[in-house]
Amino acid sequence: MDLSATGEPVMTHQDPQVRVGVHISKGTCVLTRGGTDFAAYHAWVEFAAPEQASWTAEKIAFSAQGPDGKSVGLKVDLLNDACDGPRDGVPDAIWKVVALAATSAGDVGIRYTAPTS
Repeated sequence: MDLSATGEPVMTHQDPQVRVGVHISKGTCVLTRGGTDFAAYHAWVEFAAPEQASWTAEKIAFSAQGPDGKSVGLKVDLLNDACDGPRDGVPDAIWKVVALAATSAGDVGIRYTAPTS
């Protein structure tokens, strides 16, 4: 494929959003839903910085394998219902995946601090 490009791309900071993918070694992050364990192997974390606010992790979507060997998708909203802070009860392991995603995307300007329990 022939491809050419011109210009100086500039990220605007009005309402930027970034979606970051993280591969997870199977068995290192186990998600439990309804008493069933799922081994996560990939996560997509969505970050946003609305109206020049600091970066916030909004949601995370996991690809995981169930006990039957089939792949499933699991989503977790990370913001509380008022969208002004982190949702209560999100396990620390999920916040660690979010922090990994923020670290790997640091080159796009994400400066993120995980909430403290």
